[in-house]
Amino acid sequence: MHRSGTSRGALVVGALLIVLGAAALAIQVSGVTIGWPAWVILPGLAMLVAAFALPEPGGSGLAAVGGIVTAVGTVLAVQDASGAYASWAYAWALVAPGGVGVGLLLYGLLTRRGDIARGGLGSLVTGIVLFLVGFLFFEGLLHLDGDRFSNLTGRTVPIVIMGIGAAVLVGAIVPGPWRRRSWPPSPGAGPAA
Repeated sequence: MHRSGTSRGALVVGALLIVLGAAALAIQVSGVTIGWPAWVILPGLAMLVAAFALPEPGGSGLAAVGGIVTAVGTVLAVQDASGAYASWAYAWALVAPGGVGVGLLLYGLLTRRGDIARGGLGSLVTGIVLFLVGFLFFEGLLHLDGDRFSNLTGRTVPIVIMGIGAAVLVGAIVPGPWRRRSWPPSPGAGPAA
């Protein structure tokens, strides 16, 4: 018997709901207390899993949304545990583009779609860089959360600034595949390397 994409999707969603319900029941019966952010993380993970039941472009779209929701729950869990709620000033970068990147990277890798995985990796790296720059600015210079991170950021800010400067210098001096060809090409220029 041949199953259509819709039937396959319904099977995956049904199985996912059974697993989530069983996990919730096991948590209740065991008496383990989980924090409220888990109720944001679980639907995000469910969306990530359900993304694999959908054909393109819906699958990658749902994976991106699942990555966002999971990232929101994870950031909230860290903030709930640490009390560092002011970190939303820079933690948003872990949600979007970071969470989008995680969802697309996972989807691309597991469906063997290199183009989607590369796009997801780029978004993830962008999110991490934005988060780190925000962290260094808000915690290292402005001390947004007081002195909570002062030991971590004291020497880190100047070192990171020097590292970024070194990366820019190396990128300007050493040719590499990341350089974009100029467009339009200058007259009389040979083929681009």
